[in-house]
Amino acid sequence: MSDDTTFGVGEGPTANVSVSLHVGNISAVRARAGKRGFSAYVDAAVQRQIERDNLAELVSEHEAEHGAFTRGEIDAARAELRGVDEAAGNAA
Repeated sequence: MSDDTTFGVGEGPTANVSVSLHVGNISAVRARAGKRGFSAYVDAAVQRQIERDNLAELVSEHEAEHGAFTRGEIDAARAELRGVDEAAGNAA
């Protein structure tokens, strides 16, 4: 794999790395994903964490510029994430 190639989150070929995990976490992953699904499970968890970190950065930048989100903005965002028509209260 070339060092000058850039891939986005969740893209590109896989590569072997060594990580240290708590034994309890290893057991929990194996119980959920099995030995063959271990890497995919951990890769998906890492991707979700990166997405959450990116979202937290966006929220911080927005709040630094515009102030804290209002209750109405938060409720509207939750409704949109859930696919709910806010005015009707029904699934979109």
